[in-house]
Amino acid sequence: MSEYQYYEFQAVDRPLTEADQKALRRLSSRAQITATSFTNTYHWGDFGGDPRKLMQRWFDLHLYISNFGTRALMIRVPKRFIDPTRIKQFVREVDEVELVVSGENLIIDICFTAEEYYAEEKGAGWMGTLAALRDDLLGGDLRLFYLLWLTAVQSDFLRDEEVEPLPGIGPLSAPLEACAKFFRIDPDLVQAAAEVPSGTVGAKLPAGLPEKVIQAIPEGEKVELLLRAADRDPHLAADLQNKIRLAGEASKGRSKVKHRTVAELGKLALTVRERRKAARAAQKEAERLRKAKEAERVRQVRLDSVRRRGARVWGEVDAQIENRNADSYDRAASLLADLQALAQETGSVDAFSRRVHSIRQRHERKFRFIERLDRLRIGTG
Repeated sequence: MSEYQYYEFQAVDRPLTEADQKALRRLSSRAQITATSFTNTYHWGDFGGDPRKLMQRWFDLHLYISNFGTRALMIRVPKRFIDPTRIKQFVREVDEVELVVSGENLIIDICFTAEEYYAEEKGAGWMGTLAALRDDLLGGDLRLFYLLWLTAVQSDFLRDEEVEPLPGIGPLSAPLEACAKFFRIDPDLVQAAAEVPSGTVGAKLPAGLPEKVIQAIPEGEKVELLLRAADRDPHLAADLQNKIRLAGEASKGRSKVKHRTVAELGKLALTVRERRKAARAAQKEAERLRKAKEAERVRQVRLDSVRRRGARVWGEVDAQIENRNADSYDRAASLLADLQALAQETGSVDAFSRRVHSIRQRHERKFRFIERLDRLRIGTG
């Protein structure tokens, strides 16, 4: 089976210069390189560069996927936006996550390897959704690390009494859903984590809070923010979002927030799984009934047609048998099956059976045709 490896890098905060692109070209002659990206697919051989070094020097995002079970995502953010000590509380039991300080940046290196070999793996398309995780991190959203914490729950690395690091993960955003799927996290466990815990209050920011926070910013700081906007500072929006988030957390300081235990999440995941199975069974049954209803409608239309043609149908049966080919035998047997159904409806089964017995006698050497009648149990009852 052929090998498949997909590498994709994205530069978000600072586009690549021509010199940067030339340096990257020396690492790969086949890669697609633009001012914001580096992409290559390998079916043999391997990439000559070190992804982490590329992240340290040029890129803000990196995605890797292979059909021999490895999936990786690296995210680089200015370390002033994330407290590594806080993050380690989420991922201390997750060996697949490494936090690497690089100058003023923090690189979050996530790499999971499954034992399975996946022949149909494809890497293109994932980055489009997963890239938004970086924006969420810059805005103070730590739910990515909650998802990674769930992998330790999934692997039974945590005690039943340990509590979740956040009061749930819901409502799930598209990037979080994509991340859970990308790293193959148990979807029932993810759904359980996304359900709002009972007793949780104040999940939403107070109405009008963003306007109040911005209005309260001192004049001098507002001027500084506007100058940063004029300079196209890529982190200006993140700083404002963090101000609003911190103000929101302060306003909810007395809110009752319930954190569930690992055992409680496990029980809820089982409930979610049972609900999903029940919903799937109900959907399957509804589809079966729909198909049965449609098949019966088609059958009745066909029987009405046979009924209107009357005695002529017996002539059609004989004509089809005389053609002596598989398709004609199928059509003759189908017509006889419809005639048998009509005979059962009208109470003329004995007359029908006599005619079929006569047909069987006349064509007893046409073994393939007789096999069809026996399979459909025509004239045998």
